[in-house]
Amino acid sequence: MPAPRTVLLTGAAGGLGTLMRGLLPEYGYALRLLDVRPIEDAPGAIAADLSDRAALREAVRGVDAIIHLAGISLEAPFEKILKANIEGTYNLYEAAREEGVGRIVFASSNHAVGYTPRPRGGTPLDADALIPIDTPRRPDTFYGLSKSFGEDLAQLYWDKHGLETVSVRIGSCFPEPTSVRMLSIWMSPADGARLFHAALTAEHVGHTVVYGSSANTRLWWDLTTARELGYAPRDDSEPYAEKLIAEQGDLDPDDQAQACLGGHFVTDPPIWPY
Repeated sequence: MPAPRTVLLTGAAGGLGTLMRGLLPEYGYALRLLDVRPIEDAPGAIAADLSDRAALREAVRGVDAIIHLAGISLEAPFEKILKANIEGTYNLYEAAREEGVGRIVFASSNHAVGYTPRPRGGTPLDADALIPIDTPRRPDTFYGLSKSFGEDLAQLYWDKHGLETVSVRIGSCFPEPTSVRMLSIWMSPADGARLFHAALTAEHVGHTVVYGSSANTRLWWDLTTARELGYAPRDDSEPYAEKLIAEQGDLDPDDQAQACLGGHFVTDPPIWPY
C-alpha cells in the first residue's frame, strides 16, 4: 500500500512512544500524538484517555493509519487492565472503524505467549527450534491476557469490517539490552522503527501477527512473518552478551522465570505504578 503520511501514535509519552516520535518522521510520516499525559515538548499533542470515545474519534479523524502503543505496559489489577487495555483498545478500534481508517499497528507483547518454554540449544538456534508465530497463546499476566484480547479483536475487525492490523509481539525495545534474557528478545529502537514502517506499508496484511525483535544471534522466535512484510532488521544484541553474562550469569533452565519466554512476568511481574 502507499506509505501512510499521517499516523496517529497513541501512547506517545511512553518509553516506546518517545523513541518512535524521534525515529518515524525520518520515514516521511507526519505524526499526530495522543497520550493520557500531556507531552510538554509537543504542544499540538492530544491529551485524552482511551475511555473518551468522542476524543478518540476526533483523534483518528483524517489519519491514514494508527500505531497503538497506549495502555498499561506492566501487570496491574484486572479492573485497571480491563479499562485501559481491553475497553480502551476496543474504543480505539471502534473509532477507527467509524472514521474509515484502514490500518492499525497494534503493540501486542511477548507476554501473550509468556508461559511458552524458551528454546534450548546452541547459539544460534536451528530454525526448527525457534518459537513459531502460531504457537498457542499462553499469557503470563492480566497484561498478557489483554494483548491476547487485542490480537483477537484485530482478527474480528479484519474479518467483520475489513480493518487491517499488524499485531507486533514486542520483545524489549530499549537503546541497549539490560539483561541476559533480553539478549534474545531485544529490539533496537532503529529496528523498531523499521518494523513499524514495514507494518504500515506492506500490502494486503489482513491481520498479521509478527514477533518484534532485532536479528539477535540468541534469537528465540521466528521472524518469518515480520520479514514477509519487508522488515529487514540490522541490529544484533550479541555485542552486549559478554558483559551481561559476566555480570548476571547465564539463564538457569531450572528457574521458572528463566525457563519461560515471559521471564519474571511469570513469577514476580513488575506492577504498573500509576
